[in-house]
Amino acid sequence: MDDLAAQLGAACQAAGLRVATAESCTGGGVAEAITRLPGSSAWFQGGVVAYANDVKVALLGVHPQTLSTHGAVSEAVATEMARGAAIKTRADLGVGVTGIAGPGGASPGKPLGTVWIAWSRVGGGVHTRLKRFEGDREAVRRQAVEAALEGLVRLARGEVIAGE
Repeated sequence: MDDLAAQLGAACQAAGLRVATAESCTGGGVAEAITRLPGSSAWFQGGVVAYANDVKVALLGVHPQTLSTHGAVSEAVATEMARGAAIKTRADLGVGVTGIAGPGGASPGKPLGTVWIAWSRVGGGVHTRLKRFEGDREAVRRQAVEAALEGLVRLARGEVIAGE
């Protein structure tokens, strides 16, 4: 993860971009990986760990209707989290991560390891991916952090996000 954070930092500095994170199931793991890198304050604006739905609404601007219609673990909520993180912190890029790391929380159609990730660019589009990670809670969280960072690196470089 340190290598991905370093790649992200280099890409952001080269393009003059700033990043923000909105995390649920990763519990701040994306922001932690970024801030472990010396000098990240030059391009990392901040992050929100929003486990509770009311925090998603209050701090990230997720619409209550989106939550009631789609559920917290959904493409729509990840999208609004990513956009909200960037807008609220005045960053150029935002990432939103929401999922079920386990051991509980699974439901029909949303098994353990289900993670939605959204990457946004202010003034641009939003890219989303549904991931189904294998392993225990720690493995799911680690894989989600890595996937979030990989997408941010691609977005910062102006590349297509994997899977498109």
